[in-house]
Amino acid sequence: MTGTRRVAPEYQPWMDLALCAQVDPEAFFPEKGASPRAAKRVCTECPVRTQCLEYALANGERFGVWGGLSEQERRKLMRERNAA
Repeated sequence: MTGTRRVAPEYQPWMDLALCAQVDPEAFFPEKGASPRAAKRVCTECPVRTQCLEYALANGERFGVWGGLSEQERRKLMRERNAA
C-alpha cells in the first residue's frame, strides 16, 4: 500500500474468528482505483462481519474493507445513521 500508513487495530476477541486473518491482508487495503471485490467475497462468508463493521464505524477506520464495506460505503452508512 503506497503512501498510507496502516496501524494494527486494537485487538478484540471476535478478531480470532475473522476470515480475513486467514488470507492476504493486502486484499483488504486495495490500491486507489483497485477493486475491493476479493475482500468483499471473503466478508460475505465471515461469521464476525457485523462486529467488524461496527468496530470500523466506532473507531473511524478510514481505509480498507471492514465488515464488507469500502471506505466510501462506510462513510455513506455513517451519514445515513447520523441523519436518522
